[in-house]
Amino acid sequence: MKTYDQADSVSTSVRSHPWTVATADAKSCYRDFKENAALIRTSLEDFLPWAAWPAIERFYGIVEWLNGPDSMLESNDCAFSGPAPNSTPQFAKSLEVTGRLMVLWRHLPRNIPRANTDWLKGVLHRLLNEADADLEFGVVGMTVFPVRYITLPAGDEHQLGSQLILSFWAWGDDEEEVMGNLERTVSGIGGALRGAAGEAAAESWAE
Repeated sequence: MKTYDQADSVSTSVRSHPWTVATADAKSCYRDFKENAALIRTSLEDFLPWAAWPAIERFYGIVEWLNGPDSMLESNDCAFSGPAPNSTPQFAKSLEVTGRLMVLWRHLPRNIPRANTDWLKGVLHRLLNEADADLEFGVVGMTVFPVRYITLPAGDEHQLGSQLILSFWAWGDDEEEVMGNLERTVSGIGGALRGAAGEAAAESWAE
């Protein structure tokens, strides 16, 4: 699967975690899926119109695992845009879907040293590049962006850290093809996250 480093297209300033209100939609706010996993299938508004597709069910499963008891990671925010005319000329298909998944270390102090987020990004690049080598019409971009962890002790040295955005795209000439390629892309992301979590268990971490 193709991956690349992507410039921060979400925010040019430091975000807070947990966040209370989204700039684009005052009704949107951070939800802790670790405390209430049932919200995953009801509160991710962008995904609901497409919930009948296997790709979306697979995405829900990834978010459930990320926030479940067996994960060292958790999710922060998700987004999705369903099939629309392709705006990426490098891929000769009629339709495009795109979305994002933001991830962080569940033990919040681990998100403060930039090296820990860079480690996660590097491992995910490697594992995704090893996954589904025949997938031509699915891509994952990665962005490290600054975050202030407001529940940690005060002071930049304790609160100012980072998170990782996984942006993903898939293409196809009709809804069945584009959503099929999305399922393969999402499946690769899920496998890479699980693999990274497994490798992380053997690491020693600066905090």
